[in-house]
Amino acid sequence: MIRILFFVLLVLCLALGFAWLADRPGELSLIWQGQLIEMSLMRAASILISLFAAVLIVVWLLRTIWLSPHTVTRYFRSRKRDRGYQALSTGLIAAGAGDANLARKMAARTRNLISSDQEPLIHLLEAQTALIEGKYDDARKKFEAMADDPETRELGLRGLYLEAKRLGANEAARQYAERASEKAPHLPWATLATLDHRSQARQWDEAIRLLDQSRAAHVLEKNEADRKKAVLLTARAMERLDADPKSARDDAQAALKLDDRLVPAALVAAKALFREENLRKGASILERMWKLDPHPDIARLYVRARGGDSALDRLKRAKKLESLRSNNAVALATVAEAALDARELALARTKAEAAARLEPRESIFLLLADIEEADTGDEGRIRHWMAQALKSPRDPAWTADGVTSPVWLPVSPVSGRLDAFEWKAPPSQIAAATEDGHLNPDQAIRSLPPVATVPRPVEEPAPERTVEAAPTAERDQTDRERAERERAGPEKAISVPDRKEAAALPAKGKDAEEAPDPFFGRPPDDPGVREPAAAERTTTNFRLF
Repeated sequence: MIRILFFVLLVLCLALGFAWLADRPGELSLIWQGQLIEMSLMRAASILISLFAAVLIVVWLLRTIWLSPHTVTRYFRSRKRDRGYQALSTGLIAAGAGDANLARKMAARTRNLISSDQEPLIHLLEAQTALIEGKYDDARKKFEAMADDPETRELGLRGLYLEAKRLGANEAARQYAERASEKAPHLPWATLATLDHRSQARQWDEAIRLLDQSRAAHVLEKNEADRKKAVLLTARAMERLDADPKSARDDAQAALKLDDRLVPAALVAAKALFREENLRKGASILERMWKLDPHPDIARLYVRARGGDSALDRLKRAKKLESLRSNNAVALATVAEAALDARELALARTKAEAAARLEPRESIFLLLADIEEADTGDEGRIRHWMAQALKSPRDPAWTADGVTSPVWLPVSPVSGRLDAFEWKAPPSQIAAATEDGHLNPDQAIRSLPPVATVPRPVEEPAPERTVEAAPTAERDQTDRERAERERAGPEKAISVPDRKEAAALPAKGKDAEEAPDPFFGRPPDDPGVREPAAAERTTTNFRLF
């Protein structure tokens, strides 16, 4: 475009010059070697300009002829380079697509057309071709050659790092990542890899320093950098908790400022404050976190914040947690556990059943089994709850890379990733289907068998018999049963309800027509004496072993 403008300006200047000479005619006389030459000024200017143009044309022709061999060579070299770059592009696409044959063919063609010193991407194509062919030693040699070249150093180091990770050479991978982060601090993969390695070595100060440098260089996004720094501060606070609670408290509170939903940071901050006898501030941190995320670890620490509290005091604190986050399964289970410790078994059962209806989990049904053991001691009812626990989903746990931990850890023991642990249900096998296709807490509660008691022998020794008991006010007793109760004394009397009336009792949550029969079949002629037949046991939803 600039050349065209320059040419137009030159033609315009010549036209203006000739126009100016045409408006001012004149004669030009020249005496050369005794001869007089006369002509007009316009003709003289035209001859001069024509002569100048002829000289330029001759010079151009001579230069073209003189440089023609180089021009021809450069043309063929350029054509060869273009073909080489086309082969290089095709080879890289084939290597990315996993076509080993085409990639190898294009790599050989590229090396014949382009020099590797001229184009370092040839090393990358050959290394990728060796990788998809399974020639890992050749690929590693290519990456080492690239790492020694300043132009391809970062690319070679990344290839060596990935190969070291594939082979499980963690120390070599760490060295490659640190070398890459030193040479190119702007590389996110090198920064994150070095950060993970320093975290695995529990070098929290160095990891925090590296993370601050990456934040200043805008290598990581702000949210990601804040989260990782909060995790690192929490990890350092956990290490300092026993030796220096004050520093642990400061680190944990700084972590909460970066991420207010980090449960481990709140736990460490509260523990440090409790050790400093600052119960109120520690409890306020737990309450604030509980409102955001009702976590069982928070409830456990909050209820047992003070070691000298009685069971009733712990129950009051559990009820306070429930008031902060009502209609929550974790809060209800916490109140049920505290009530069980305080021996308020009716409250414990009510809260545990409510928690089971909201979120049927393994721990909820195990808690119900503990309540049953403390309340009635009936083995059949205890086994009933334990069977429900086996069919229930597993409780959430700190899970990372397929493994679970009883406590939160900053680094995964499997992959070494920082901030890998999440609070979620651990992986498990697919549970067997229940009768109606899914677990029904109301069905489990309604199918609970009655309390079984064992009568004591009166006069003659008799085999131990299980009597199904259900309290009721109205019952027709036989003369023989009433006489046995009077002989046994009032403290040994056993109330045996009529099975028809027990079956007519209202069921929980649904109508009596839908409620399953909690007994083992038709009642025998003599209640409490004869065991139900085996054929009758198979007709019920629950089997007592």
